[in-house]
Amino acid sequence: MSGSRAAVRYAKAILSFALEQNKEVEVNQDMLLIASTIKESKDLQLLLSSPVIKTELKKTALNELFASKISSLTIGLINLLIDNKRLAILSYVAKKYTVLFDNLKGIEVAKVTTAFPLSDALNKKVLSKVKEITGKEATIENVINPNIIGGFILRIGDIQYDASVANKLQGLKRQFESESFISKL
Repeated sequence: MSGSRAAVRYAKAILSFALEQNKEVEVNQDMLLIASTIKESKDLQLLLSSPVIKTELKKTALNELFASKISSLTIGLINLLIDNKRLAILSYVAKKYTVLFDNLKGIEVAKVTTAFPLSDALNKKVLSKVKEITGKEATIENVINPNIIGGFILRIGDIQYDASVANKLQGLKRQFESESFISKL
């Protein structure tokens, strides 16, 4: 991920600044909005990452999208990224800010990889299970990966539980290979 180290530095700086002004929750809402808007729009992703499109056009587009919806702190961050020619990492900064904010508030991020998007009912079940396991509140990040065929992979911090069909099939394959090797002896 290009620019991730810089994204962490910007996210830490804006979080520190937001904490000083007691606006960390407001800025977090801004970052969630920015991250989801960029994620949902391929055109916006291309606009921000294009070296050909002039900075003023990017700034105008972002002002049209966010000016009335986000705080002055977040607008200041966007302007700083523009001045430092780092606008392409805006989405990464927003995501990193949210992770830092969640850590600060004691909220775990549970990454759930599934073959299909989680329903609301499953989302609630996963959240309650994560709270039961960790004793902390959590947010869910659902990653869609059709290669796991079915089931899920749950990752909380450095703990991972793989209940995917692909993993079970791989285990069966290893078992058959080892048994066929032993029978040849």
